[in-house]
Amino acid sequence: MSEGEALHDLLRRSHHARPEDLPILARRAAERLGATDIILYLVDHEQRELLPMRTTDSPARAVVPVDGTLAGRAFSMVRPYPSEGGTDDGTVATRLWVPLLGGMERMGVAEVLAAAPVPPERFPEYEAAAALLADLLVTRSLYSDTVERVRRRAPMRLPAEMLRAQLPPLTFSNGSIIVSGILEPSYDVGGDAFDYAVNGDIAHLALFDAVGHGSQGGMRAVTLASLALAAYRNARRAGHDLTETYHHIDRTVREHDRRGLITGILAELDQRDGRLRVISAGHPSGLVIRRGKVATVLPTPTALPVTLGDRRPPVVVEEALEPGDDLLFYTDGIIEARSTAGEPFGMERLVDFTVRALADDLPLPETTRRLVHAILAYQDEKLSDDATVLLVRWVGPPGPGPEPPAGPEPV
Repeated sequence: MSEGEALHDLLRRSHHARPEDLPILARRAAERLGATDIILYLVDHEQRELLPMRTTDSPARAVVPVDGTLAGRAFSMVRPYPSEGGTDDGTVATRLWVPLLGGMERMGVAEVLAAAPVPPERFPEYEAAAALLADLLVTRSLYSDTVERVRRRAPMRLPAEMLRAQLPPLTFSNGSIIVSGILEPSYDVGGDAFDYAVNGDIAHLALFDAVGHGSQGGMRAVTLASLALAAYRNARRAGHDLTETYHHIDRTVREHDRRGLITGILAELDQRDGRLRVISAGHPSGLVIRRGKVATVLPTPTALPVTLGDRRPPVVVEEALEPGDDLLFYTDGIIEARSTAGEPFGMERLVDFTVRALADDLPLPETTRRLVHAILAYQDEKLSDDATVLLVRWVGPPGPGPEPPAGPEPV
């Protein structure tokens, strides 16, 4: 069966499929493509392990670490990796590890089992099947808890449950811009949040840090962050500019909680020419990284924190990016992380780690994953504050866009 026929069969059978049916559909797709099986692994929320998605007749599979394995390398580097060896049931098979990508969002990996090595020219067939399966995982997770249950390695506290439901996908790309965000800790949060949207040529970016931590303070902070997210989207969708958006968020949060306090970054990036416009509301400064060095430390603050915005008008800072520039926004939980000896992680370590990771030509989401894990390791895996990163790369002006479908010549 051809690749097109296999994908058509998978898509046709998916219309009434539950999330728990996807491993069965994956196996059927494997058979149509000439393989023995395709087994799905989903990445956990901390992005440390790949967790097998099982059915009653699935072959036995163990949890696979992201670090130090070929499966993890396929996930990290977003490309297929072949390997040979025995399976858990004692039989011999050739494996091909393929990333599960929903758009550019890394959902996990697919383990392709075959009786003979898969030639590189056939890798795209399995990548296409994995991409369709990843999209099905995303859409099916909207009305079922099955996917979410597989991905959880610990109970999630209520504040984290509230906030994570509002976050956008961690990674997005349209060829002109790549956006990648990450928020730790995964199962308990203290008020950090990020958001983005790409509307036409303008990329809208936001990062918030609501004051308040601990059990009771965490719930208050999450409520404030949720209000800021909703007000941000409300203003953005109404077509407000950056200044109007700042005031809208400020009024909304102040009417609910006059004593609440939120620092934040609001930014707009014009993908046509790299023009960046930023309001920093009492928040740590963003960095522009160019050709392996910090080209610009963006001014901060240019506005008062949210709920104090009626006391002083905000100032919009403009910066001209060059193609290939990386823009790093972060919360204070990154630079204020402390080792067991009490030494802060600091700006110098942040810059050094980010520059080295970018020099290794890692995919952007892998850079953010490793950065936050470095912060966790520095604090002996015990965060005293949320650690949130939003990393943006302006690749360059948009191209001509996809070609229109072929059709009859106009009369």
